[in-house]
Amino acid sequence: MYDVVIVGGGPAGQSAAIFTSKAGLKTLVIDNEKGLTQRALLKNHYGIEETSGAELVKTGKKQAERFGTEFVKAQVTNVSKNAESFDLQTEEGSTYSAKQVILATGSNAKLAQAIGLKTKDGREKYVKTVIEADEAGHTNIDGIWAAGVAAGVSVHTIVTSGDGAKKAINLISELKGERYVDHDKLPAK
Repeated sequence: MYDVVIVGGGPAGQSAAIFTSKAGLKTLVIDNEKGLTQRALLKNHYGIEETSGAELVKTGKKQAERFGTEFVKAQVTNVSKNAESFDLQTEEGSTYSAKQVILATGSNAKLAQAIGLKTKDGREKYVKTVIEADEAGHTNIDGIWAAGVAAGVSVHTIVTSGDGAKKAINLISELKGERYVDHDKLPAK
């Protein structure tokens, strides 16, 4: 049983995983490794002069793993709610259980629609459908959150990364019953 399963391993999903894992939540990212970021050249990402999307994703994965995030390469085909958790089934026949789910599926809304999440028209040129979510990231199914492009934010990696972190912070805050803040300090000299 995972505290959080994140579907999608692009900037939004991995950023969310960094925060949930660092906060001590047992986190799994299920990713089909077909995200659009893999093919991007990034010259407009704060703090990075220039990098490939593939390199950004590789670095993000290392960061998340450092805090304990587990990764599985798979395609999630269904998410079903039971009494106290969610079961996520993959194309390969595996099932993973989680108390909370974050969908960071980019421009692919098929899973969201299949499990009964409300969707709406996207605003980006290549994103036709997005998940309806409130500002915090809640969807119409309690315990399922939406982040990044899947939630209707801009396709720019800097924006989706920030949105993944924001949604993770909101999830952690709700679980802890108080606003979660994660700031590390430099060691004293």
